Amino acid sequence: MRTLQAELLQGRALYREVVLGKLAHARESVWIATANVKAMFVEQGGRFAPVLELFDTLAARGVALRLLHAELPSRPFRESFDAHARLVRGGLELKVCPRVHFKAVVVDGAWAYLGSANLTGAGLGAKGEDTRNFELGFGTEDFDVIDRVTALYEAVWSGAECRGCRLRQVCPDPILPAKDVGPTKQRAQAVRLGHSRRLRR
Repeated sequence: MRTLQAELLQGRALYREVVLGKLAHARESVWIATANVKAMFVEQGGRFAPVLELFDTLAARGVALRLLHAELPSRPFRESFDAHARLVRGGLELKVCPRVHFKAVVVDGAWAYLGSANLTGAGLGAKGEDTRNFELGFGTEDFDVIDRVTALYEAVWSGAECRGCRLRQVCPDPILPAKDVGPTKQRAQAVRLGHSRRLRR
């Protein structure tokens, strides 16, 4: 055990610190892991706009965006995604893994949020105190925490965890093609690693 410097966040402080304080000011990269993905609104230029507008702004600045999720995003999120050509072309990379249940936001490889909140309005979004979920999490610059979070994220993102996964039969879109995981009765998927993948309808 060792001392860990972190800031405990709850309620609307999650939105203020994670989204407005860190994510919106990313310079190089943003990696997000979430179980659920729903349309959520954030403050931009004095108004509330879909979070995908913020992602589009970041992508235009050259920020590398990754979204690792467990379930099909909500229809409003998918419709908003389709309306942003830059994100569709790869500005926002998306990969699905039904085993993902950890919630994390890693900004520029130098700051990380870990907690209970998903990428939803009631989780990390701008909903008011009386309508948002009861969530807890913490933000930290601790190098060991960030290294461990990014190691797990990269293992899932790259498909390394596909090799021994026993849920592959029910996976909607395996990251690693069946031909790369040894003898299997699973269906092969024509997936190119490291490329943005369109959301399945």
